[in-house]
Amino acid sequence: MRTALRASLAALVLACGGAEALAAPGCPALPPRNPMPLEATPQTVKFDEWHTGEEQITERVAGKDLSAVRLVFIGDSITQGWEPTMWNQFWGDRAPLNLGLSGDLTQGVLYRLNNGQWNPTLHPKLVVLLIGTNNANWKSRPDDTALGVAEIIRFVHKRSPTTKVLVVGILPRGADASAPERAVNQQVNQQIQRCADGRNTVFLDVGRSMTDGQGHVSNQVLFDYLHPTMVGYGILGGALEAQVRKMMAE
Repeated sequence: MRTALRASLAALVLACGGAEALAAPGCPALPPRNPMPLEATPQTVKFDEWHTGEEQITERVAGKDLSAVRLVFIGDSITQGWEPTMWNQFWGDRAPLNLGLSGDLTQGVLYRLNNGQWNPTLHPKLVVLLIGTNNANWKSRPDDTALGVAEIIRFVHKRSPTTKVLVVGILPRGADASAPERAVNQQVNQQIQRCADGRNTVFLDVGRSMTDGQGHVSNQVLFDYLHPTMVGYGILGGALEAQVRKMMAE
């Protein structure tokens, strides 16, 4: 039942349009710069809720035996907020670990991974990475955000060379294509897709599956034009399913 539903949703999303990009390991297309921008260096995020959440996740995973984990999701509130029914439907039988944190930025992810949330026992088959929309809200430059994403990819490959990374393009933000963050995030997506090599790193743009033909977002899909509803998570899961299965060699 679970497999059939996942396959049906995946087929529906593919029909609506999801784009996979192929292209190099460790993302040499976006090399480190000197000096590195804030977005590409480990930094805490300066609001109380982030610190509380960071401490809770670190306490949950640091020093634990995570060798059984096969699938890790890394990101912000969109990752943290997976609707439980949809999370279990799509990922529950894959020994998953959710490292999403509300309000996070690329630099916050780098801080968390470097400070206990990626411990030596963690060697999953696959990381699903979705991060960057909050950087647009904090007025980060697209090339700096993209470099931050590249640094996260490099971190994962360095710590766990056998782990593959599925980089998910930043989802649509705002009710329609005129939302200012849309253009910024589109520029980030155009850059981070260059990190893909089709083997160790794959880029998947699922944004079109969450909008209509004119780029409008329904609040039945993203309730505040940013965060998915249960329907939205069903669409997102369906968009990811086939690629996750392929990269995990299922």
